Amino acid sequence: MQEKIKFFDSHAHLDDSKFDEDREQIIKMCLQENGTKFVTVGYSLESSKEAVKLAKKYNLYSTIGISPNDIPQTEQKLWKELDELEQILKKEIKNNSSENQYVLAVGEIGLDYYWNTNNKELQKQAFIKQIELANKYNLPITIHTREAVNDTLEILKEHTVNNKGIFHCCPHNRELIKEGLKLGFYISFAGPVTFKNAKKANEAIEIVPNDKMLIETDSPYLSPEPERGQRNNPTKVKYIAKKIAEVKNLRIEEVAEMTLKNAKTIYNIKK
Repeated sequence: MQEKIKFFDSHAHLDDSKFDEDREQIIKMCLQENGTKFVTVGYSLESSKEAVKLAKKYNLYSTIGISPNDIPQTEQKLWKELDELEQILKKEIKNNSSENQYVLAVGEIGLDYYWNTNNKELQKQAFIKQIELANKYNLPITIHTREAVNDTLEILKEHTVNNKGIFHCCPHNRELIKEGLKLGFYISFAGPVTFKNAKKANEAIEIVPNDKMLIETDSPYLSPEPERGQRNNPTKVKYIAKKIAEVKNLRIEEVAEMTLKNAKTIYNIKK
């Protein structure tokens, strides 16, 4: 009997309300039936709290952070939420061990000028402050960037991230990928690399060295071909692995193995 391929979905949102009706079944399917491990990623203060709860309940991994699309709209509220985020971080990192390693990174954080153009300076402040938090607690970061390549790279060059991190659902932008790699970051690809209209996907995949490559679903969003338009879940990460295998002329088992190894490296996973 052929051994099941073990995938690692480096970025999912199992705390999302779209999983409210069947979250437990999906998580058990991923872990038990499918052999897929995953990180459930916080994107707001509340979702970060839920991500940690899920990690503890099901022995999963999580990250906590406030994304550019979820930051409060005033400095006063932003600082309050970031203070609360730090308190969670302080408590969880103190309790982290090889047996219970629940919080792996600060994220998702970054800049988004596609959905929000009227609060760019506040987005930058939130991004920089959370980079400082990651450095303080010796964690990597998970970066969300959309329509903000130049500012994202400028901040990362001016504010060194000690433990580096991941460009999650990385845009298929040659400059971003090349500069991100130069800075020591990992590149994570999601469902869009499988889309039929993703003209730059192959080039983006080819640029990234095997030892800097990650795969993710960004569940419940961005379901890959051939299931585009449906609710996504971590078991579908196999389609991203399949696409990368085709472009890099590898076996899907090799992509699964190398991306699992890379995830363990960047997230410093001990268990």
